[in-house]
Amino acid sequence: MLRVLYGGSPAAAAKSLELILKDSAMSLSSSLKSDQYKIVGVLTNPPSPQGRHRELVPTEVAKYIAIWNEARGDDVKVFTPEHIRQEARDEIAAVKPDIFVCFAYGHILGPKFFSLFAHGGINLHPSLLPKYRGATPVPAAILNRDSETGFSIQKMALGIDEGDVIVQERMGLAHTETAEMLLNKTALYGAIAITNILRQTARCGSLPPAMPQEGKPSYCTIIKKEDGRINWKDSAEDIDAKIRAYTPWPGCFTTANGQNLRIVKAAAATKIALQDNSIPKNTNAVPGMVLAFIKQRGILIQTGDGILIATELQWQAKKAMDYKSFMNGTRNFIGSVLE
Repeated sequence: MLRVLYGGSPAAAAKSLELILKDSAMSLSSSLKSDQYKIVGVLTNPPSPQGRHRELVPTEVAKYIAIWNEARGDDVKVFTPEHIRQEARDEIAAVKPDIFVCFAYGHILGPKFFSLFAHGGINLHPSLLPKYRGATPVPAAILNRDSETGFSIQKMALGIDEGDVIVQERMGLAHTETAEMLLNKTALYGAIAITNILRQTARCGSLPPAMPQEGKPSYCTIIKKEDGRINWKDSAEDIDAKIRAYTPWPGCFTTANGQNLRIVKAAAATKIALQDNSIPKNTNAVPGMVLAFIKQRGILIQTGDGILIATELQWQAKKAMDYKSFMNGTRNFIGSVLE
């Protein structure tokens, strides 16, 4: 039986873990013993302080494995070291893992860590490697308005996202996806591919063949909270993409009458103009000017090129509202200039 250590932290990684755990349970109950594998441990970030009272909150992966253990009477070990040092490696070695499966764990891992696993590690990366190596490939694909993206499952190497690729699958983009939607889709389809790899590894005693990455590598950068500020001189399509790329974090925001305002959902008017000829594609107004409120569509805002139609907005420290509720509670918004 193949023994697996899973590494991940955010909600998308928890979705993948859920599917892999369920497939593992099926493999263990199957009469086909050669395909059996078991998650024996989970490696995730330590609890982080959140909220007004800075209470320590476990990662989504840690939350899910606690639910799994309680519901199934299982005893999957949870490791939450701040750093992967000798003590942490010894604790992980005690569960005797054969392979490491990683999706969005968030730490750089070294040779001493990988020496714990007879089959090394595999990583689910949400891009078509070598494109968008790094920590933010999903927002990068949306920001660049790519026509397609996908995911790669690679053998883990010491260089960041430089490992040979075992599986790569493509997904077309409709230019309506948010980063959250796309990451969840990757989590689902990527986890299915991982289960196939784990079953094959258990059956054959080695990982499936992998191919070196082909093409010139490109890299994506770390996203900071301030990156979410909207520059109204940008085009409507660029701002539309930015809002979707930064959903749910860090979100896109602007300043309205001296207050911080988040634009939660919006679309470039060019996406809607074919359906509604009453919506102008552009005006001579200054970028950032709030032009109109159309009950059937949303709030029209002039950009550097084209009009953005906002449909969900959120004042700082308030709940997000649909555009009709927002306008009902907001005075002197039409004609104002967002900054």
